[in-house]
Amino acid sequence: MRKLQHRMGISAAALLFLTGCAAGESETGPTADPQPPEADVTEPAATATLNTVEGDEVGTVTFFEADEGTEVRVDAEGLEPGFYGFHIHGTGLCEPDSAAPDDPENTGAFLSAGGHLGVDEADHGAHAGDLPSLYVTESGQGSLMALTDGFTPSELLAAEDGNAAMIHEDSDNFANIPERYSPDGPDQATLDTGDAGARLACGVVE
Repeated sequence: MRKLQHRMGISAAALLFLTGCAAGESETGPTADPQPPEADVTEPAATATLNTVEGDEVGTVTFFEADEGTEVRVDAEGLEPGFYGFHIHGTGLCEPDSAAPDDPENTGAFLSAGGHLGVDEADHGAHAGDLPSLYVTESGQGSLMALTDGFTPSELLAAEDGNAAMIHEDSDNFANIPERYSPDGPDQATLDTGDAGARLACGVVE
């Protein structure tokens, strides 16, 4: 009789355990009504839409705050394959046919955006707005991600004249002209722009 009672006790305990599991408990903890983890989405602190002189949208630029500085992401499409100079310019105006802010006689594509951010403080390669070149593949797609401590998104947005993101038509040599090619060093145009050529696409930082 005692053995039968003992077995019944074990059976009742097992049934209780199984009932608990069915209600959402397991050996490792609750399993009922699981909730999906929240997605880790970081909103950009600033953005720019890149348009050509003809008004065609060819890409976007997003700026994210990072512990080490500012993360810049560029996504472009519809461009010819190759390397393109990419910079942040010191005036937030993207007028297709316009005059340079410091030289009204000098007119051309997106000259309203002024020179590179920090052009008056250093030679090219060390401007606050200098960034790595954008490479576009044979499919016409280009992508760039860079970390810079030359500026913060807040500084771009707070600038009195605004700022603009710019894709240039040519690759950027970052004023790296070896002495064997130029004993006197790079000329002023190279020190200002890195010979990146005409302005292909522009977007106001907002």
